[in-house]
Amino acid sequence: MQEVLAAILADRSADLAHMPVPETYRGMAVHAAEQDMFVGMATRDRDPRKSLRMVEARTPEVGPGEALVAVMASAINYNTVWTSIFEPLSTFPLLKRYGKSSPLAARHDLPYHVVGSDLAGVILRTGPGVRLWKPGQEVVAHCLSVELEDPAGHDDTLLDPAQRIWGYETNFGGLAEIALVKTNQLMPKPAHLSWEEAASPGLVNSTAYRQLVSRNGARMKQGDHVLIWGASGGLGSYATQLALNGGAIPICVVSSPAKAELCRRMGAELVIDRAAADFQFWRDDAPNPADWRRFGQAIRELTGGADPDIVFEHPGHDTFGASVYVARRGGTVVTCASTTGYQHHFDNRYLWMHVKKIIGSHFANYAEAAAANRLITRGAIHPTLSRTYPLTEAGQAAHDMHQNRHQGKIGVLCLAPEDGLGVRDEALRARHLDSINRFRVGNAPSGEQTTV
Repeated sequence: MQEVLAAILADRSADLAHMPVPETYRGMAVHAAEQDMFVGMATRDRDPRKSLRMVEARTPEVGPGEALVAVMASAINYNTVWTSIFEPLSTFPLLKRYGKSSPLAARHDLPYHVVGSDLAGVILRTGPGVRLWKPGQEVVAHCLSVELEDPAGHDDTLLDPAQRIWGYETNFGGLAEIALVKTNQLMPKPAHLSWEEAASPGLVNSTAYRQLVSRNGARMKQGDHVLIWGASGGLGSYATQLALNGGAIPICVVSSPAKAELCRRMGAELVIDRAAADFQFWRDDAPNPADWRRFGQAIRELTGGADPDIVFEHPGHDTFGASVYVARRGGTVVTCASTTGYQHHFDNRYLWMHVKKIIGSHFANYAEAAAANRLITRGAIHPTLSRTYPLTEAGQAAHDMHQNRHQGKIGVLCLAPEDGLGVRDEALRARHLDSINRFRVGNAPSGEQTTV
């Protein structure tokens, strides 16, 4: 791996095509033998630092339509937390089921699971039949792995019954020195960003794009009021930027004054600190409609009487009843996750009598991910990276996310030895440097006191 890294750092990536691929690589993994380690423990008490450990993994053979990528940096997503705490389920049955689907997929059924659904890096090898991608190219990857053998997938790949999330429902993920992806996951790395900055938007930016902008989501338009839960977090920080960039009016819901200030730095004017207002949407294990109404009133005070056209949902259990209630007549609640629980309670009268809509949205298809990546590449949307960890401390990074001790995205340096490497377009970077560093701990410039 050191020979590979030396070539990349010396801008000799073109040499990678002629260098041997390392037989093994290091990656952060959970282990099948330990998947019951947290049984009986409350969700919040399950500790990713105990389950995520470094392994020396054998490099998989690259198959048709696939690529091996030398991973310079990756990022933490909530699916990494789910994998590491084996909740709502262990991922090993998913890998076993995938492994039975074909001889090629059998490579993924291993006693360990190398996780991670983001990366920025350099292509080492491509498999048979690949035309558009070559060793030496600098890339980022989106996380939708799809077989495209079912006709449904050719309308929208999210409808393909064989679609999976890479690094969660497949092995060989991005929290590693080498990752295996399908080449239809690859996109050009934004040239003005460092490796860790480029790795951080992939999953969340694409997810937010489909939820808000795409014809498969809420079809956001200029002037829409968009209520965004967790607006300074990984998903919400991109939803806030997409709303502002698209001429909509974000209503940012956060949990502290510091997070409220981050939203204002992004350009949002309407911000609700739910902790300061002490909204309790559940009380004594029962829904609390009184605070749904109080929340709706707080929104109208900010907007001058308007209810949200779109509610950007992802917390789930704790907030869904309030989301359905506060959406305007004919409005849309679009949901992509349930980080506080999958069982949702809402008063259906407010849905059917006010002809509101609920749309399910799961990551993004390749076209949506590429469109979201172009916005990053052009400097229209910016990374929300707050801090980075070395690969050896990815468990701590996942623990921070699990305990909601983070802002924006948490990056992980894989092969990159330090922050700030990999920038190719200094002129574009200089024009957007303040926005790129907006979420950095202490607002420090890239490469200065940001690695924990």
